Amino acid sequence: MATRIPRIAITSLLNHSRPRRAPPINLRLLPRPLHTTSPPHHPKPPPKASHLASLLLTTSLLLTLPLLSKSETSSLDPSPSPSLPLYHLSEIHESHGPSSPEPWVTLNNKVYDITSWLPAHPGGDVILRAAGGSLEPYWEIFTIHNSPHVQEILEEYLIGYIHPSDLGPDGKPPATSIEDPFVNDPVRDKRLITHTYKPRNAEPPNQELDKGFYTENGMFYVRHHMWVPEEEGGELVVELPDGEERRYTIGELKKRFKTERVTATLQCSGNRRNDMTRHAGKTNGLQWGVGAISNAVWEGVKLKDLLKDAGLELEQQENEKDMHAWFVGREAYSASIPLPKATDQNGDVLLAWGMNGETLPRDHGFPLRVVVPGNVAARSVKWLSRIVISDEEATSQWQRRDYKSFGPNEGGKEDWDKAPSIQEMPVTSAITGVWVGECVKKVSWMPGGGIGSGERVNGGRRTIDMAATPQKVGFTPKPTSSDDNTPCPETTPDNEPIALQGYAYSGGGRKITRVDVSLDGGATWDQAQLVDDCSNPATPCYGNKSWGWTRWRYNGTLPVLSLPPTVPLPPALAKVGQDCEDGFGRSVSLMGQLPKKQCTTLIVKATDESYNTQPESHKGIYNVRGNLATAWHRVKICPECTKGNEGKGGLVWNTGETYGCGFRKEAEEVREAMRAASESTGNGK
Repeated sequence: MATRIPRIAITSLLNHSRPRRAPPINLRLLPRPLHTTSPPHHPKPPPKASHLASLLLTTSLLLTLPLLSKSETSSLDPSPSPSLPLYHLSEIHESHGPSSPEPWVTLNNKVYDITSWLPAHPGGDVILRAAGGSLEPYWEIFTIHNSPHVQEILEEYLIGYIHPSDLGPDGKPPATSIEDPFVNDPVRDKRLITHTYKPRNAEPPNQELDKGFYTENGMFYVRHHMWVPEEEGGELVVELPDGEERRYTIGELKKRFKTERVTATLQCSGNRRNDMTRHAGKTNGLQWGVGAISNAVWEGVKLKDLLKDAGLELEQQENEKDMHAWFVGREAYSASIPLPKATDQNGDVLLAWGMNGETLPRDHGFPLRVVVPGNVAARSVKWLSRIVISDEEATSQWQRRDYKSFGPNEGGKEDWDKAPSIQEMPVTSAITGVWVGECVKKVSWMPGGGIGSGERVNGGRRTIDMAATPQKVGFTPKPTSSDDNTPCPETTPDNEPIALQGYAYSGGGRKITRVDVSLDGGATWDQAQLVDDCSNPATPCYGNKSWGWTRWRYNGTLPVLSLPPTVPLPPALAKVGQDCEDGFGRSVSLMGQLPKKQCTTLIVKATDESYNTQPESHKGIYNVRGNLATAWHRVKICPECTKGNEGKGGLVWNTGETYGCGFRKEAEEVREAMRAASESTGNGK
């Protein structure tokens, strides 16, 4: 069971846990602008949480108290402990509401004192909305939480029970309703694959993800911890180490500073978490596919220019490496980066108000956000309201208790203070499209098809801008005829064509130099063609380093695979017979056994200019948070004899149960599968 966190001032949470002032050692302040204000008081950061309390902080959204599935919390305690007191609802509401120094909440027939829990929550005043009342109504709104272990932690704060006279016939207090803070969230594109609705977390389907070098704004992946703020104006406050402040309006930023552009990919630390879950073990968090990553050109002002104007000039001295730039959002989210990154001439950290030539959308930070190229997207804070220069990194749980990674053996006993916060991202890659057989002819960038719309030749190599193609892995109408009695051939055709596409990316501005592809599970390798998008006048790259992703394309020939005979299976065995297995060779005999499909595994791995490459297996980098799932990306494909199109027999290729990388499933089936995966492994991180 958890031990209680030492009690601290609730006001520190309501002020976004602002950092302590750093002593101005080796810092030279420029003349102060006339319209600055006096520095406010800086509360000390929260004390370190205990081990089990840290479990709370591993969740990236603790807006209210944990939202548990109804199936796990619907049962009432039939025999309240005689050692605990009974409380009337009126007393809880009047004496322990949002303004009370000792806020309480109820759950079913139980009463909890959450006073010492508050420091573990990043939601500031949001959590206090539940104080003095019941948690149940929040289940209907904040659907992102339903982790079983949180109920156990909550029980540590049990102080008593609701008086029986205040309970209804069902043994619960009367139902109440609350205001839905998500009601004014923007409308999202229906093509997005949604993991959670409130808050919205969604990724584009594979056929849209890298369709262009720049991800269109409506298809850019959405990662929220709370609702989308509605404020359109407001000021940006820059606080210097001595506590003095400089305030800027958005109009002033646009008018007084040089407008800069930076091409940068943003990637969630949980991108490809579902791969780690399937190949290594259970992970806590949203079960992202390969789409928690997108690329855009951002427009705004360089952070280093703003800091200099605000009065901060960092000379070359040893203290700079120990300083940090905090970013605070309007919805209480905060994170930080090392100050050398913020002030680096070549670091290209941007305060952005534009995205892909348009006004920054609300979902992506309107009116102003930070873009930290090369770093985990968790540091690119949206809806920016405040920048603070401090001698310590942000004290928010998103900085200190969430976006970190641990060894395979450290699950449940992580040392959060010892592990560094994730900043620059490691190299990764993914397959986003697969075409086999006749479908290859429809791929516009295939050699031999001529240079058509969106294609060009660069240095003798074909580079392309891929257009959308039918959502089908492949169909080859040669192996069988329309005669139902024609047996399935023993093997797939020789020289069966295949085309693949995908993306590769490395953090820190490191350029992708090679993408390796295997069509036989890693037995043999070949190299993909890298798309030279930056040389295309329509998609120029901005910035001092390679901050954007690299798209790649590959075409080749599949190995010959054995096919199982097409014989009817008993109904009880039909489902089992759908399983794919790796390997080559002929199918097993039907003498008391099921025929096995013979599949092959497609693999992609990338290497950057520093010769960093991806690990082979997720097992070696497994962590219970599922962060940095960057192992080789594998997609299993299996041949199957079928009647095919219009009654013509043929050979269909599919990707088994692998999400997205071949578009075997219809969109709604994919969404349901992803939602089910999130529910079974834990949500919200």
